Amino acid sequence: MVSSSLSLSRPHVGECRRLQLSSPLLHIGAAVASLNPFEYITDGNKVYFPDSEALAKALHQRGRLQDYIGTIENRREIAPMLRQAFGETWSEATDPEGNPLFPAATIAAKWTDRQITDLRPAIRNGFGQLYIPGSSIKGAIRTAVAYHLLKHADRYRLSRNHRVSDIEQQLHQKLKQGEFKSRWRQSFADDSLFMNELFANFSLHRDDRTAKTRPGPNTDFMRALQVTDCEPLLPRKIATQTGKRISLNVPAIAEVLVSSYYPDFQAKYRASLYVEVVRNVRTAFSLSLDTEMLSWFRHQSGMQLPFKTLDELLAICQEFAQDQWDGEHDYWQEVRDNRDRDRALDFTDIRQFYEKERCPYALRLGWASGMTGTTIGWLFKDTLRAELRDACGIAAPGFAAPKSRRTVLDPHGTIKFVPGWVKFKSQD
Repeated sequence: MVSSSLSLSRPHVGECRRLQLSSPLLHIGAAVASLNPFEYITDGNKVYFPDSEALAKALHQRGRLQDYIGTIENRREIAPMLRQAFGETWSEATDPEGNPLFPAATIAAKWTDRQITDLRPAIRNGFGQLYIPGSSIKGAIRTAVAYHLLKHADRYRLSRNHRVSDIEQQLHQKLKQGEFKSRWRQSFADDSLFMNELFANFSLHRDDRTAKTRPGPNTDFMRALQVTDCEPLLPRKIATQTGKRISLNVPAIAEVLVSSYYPDFQAKYRASLYVEVVRNVRTAFSLSLDTEMLSWFRHQSGMQLPFKTLDELLAICQEFAQDQWDGEHDYWQEVRDNRDRDRALDFTDIRQFYEKERCPYALRLGWASGMTGTTIGWLFKDTLRAELRDACGIAAPGFAAPKSRRTVLDPHGTIKFVPGWVKFKSQD
């Protein structure tokens, strides 16, 4: 009996788990790459992001709205105008309805004495609160699953023309033909090469019925996995077992160093970025696996599904994290501290971070995960990875890929943090 996909009603969730997510430091990018000077104010040791609607109402009440519009049109900083309109207590001002112009959730610590330029904000929800979207977590999980399937192709019976060796041959051909000169082709190359085959080339079967549908989003077996948004990253304090109080979910504007190395592996740096990060992240989200729905999927070429339980899925994530961890450890062992131009590049704390042989994290999320964290790049030969970097990113002929890394400076100017590593802990 053949029926439409719509008649295969969704069953009840088979497995659900509430997970605590923690991270030393994290940045999940926002819809805009960087903010204009009038979209934030630096003052002392803080950076303020205004509620633009409340600010406009308050300025209108004081007859200064046109000044505000002119400031925006000329892309100037708004701090001088704020002091004129509200005095030295401008950061505490409210609009006519009593709403703060600078809500507490939009104030960040300033970790640098340097002039902040091209500030890169973190993502916020509709209430202006920092958070981690479920889509960011699921995207990282999807990459981990793809990596796992290709790494263990024999175990899961991948077709011969969709294995790493075949994908490498196709990529070499596309590089020769210059296909990756197009950003659009770069963005969707993995879909045609392997992602569609791994995730969507399925038919759906339930009982004696078969859904008549073409491979696509409806036949993607990751439909069976749901990931909720994380709880907002609201600053708070907790007491440790020793009685010490620590701050969680601390927003900060930090200097991020983009560094690489010379042919003799002496460190060098290209630029500094100013990025909104969250320190000591502690939040929670839910993973739900619809095990009955997962059982509907039959791969058109006989590939086996890589997981049937959440434990198996989390183990896949851990494996991907471990391979990234090993690669990062080796990278930092080769790079040598150096004084480059006006800056002493000392990566001692970064090397110490990667000292443990076993990766203590479950996954890497968000910005600065790089080529090896957001792709299956570690499965490719070093030479191919370098060719792809030269064609799609900033070329560095003769160097391994990726060549550069991003590290975060603490408030004292020490190169201290690696962004993006997260731990999961069951709350059930």
